[in-house]
Amino acid sequence: MTIAPESLVAAAGQLLLPPAGTVHTLTPGLRARAAAVLLRMALEQALDAYWKRVTPRMTRIGKHRMLCLEWYAERDTARRCRTTWAALSAVCHYRTYELPPSPAEIQGRLHEVTALLTALSGGPEPTPVGRHAGA
Repeated sequence: MTIAPESLVAAAGQLLLPPAGTVHTLTPGLRARAAAVLLRMALEQALDAYWKRVTPRMTRIGKHRMLCLEWYAERDTARRCRTTWAALSAVCHYRTYELPPSPAEIQGRLHEVTALLTALSGGPEPTPVGRHAGA
């Protein structure tokens, strides 16, 4: 069963800003880390959906789909995907010598992932850009 990227983003938002009256059983740092995992999953699913529209063979190639994105999407979108994915990946890994991410930091990533979901799903049908555009 696959959960829609938008649902993952909404769940991350609820972890970061729980409704009033909610009993807080998790620390803010743990909630922020869990939200980061959900946001990274949402971004990866959005990339899979994007590549299924462009070329289905690119969906499970790992980091190559991120590297090749620059040739098919706008360069700014590709750069934002790389930096956001890298930042979320860094905070998803638990290290005993680092402080957990702050909810405010992950809230900023939530806004970025929301914008990337729109950029990857909207607009015209993806076509190669750059030097391969006319080929």
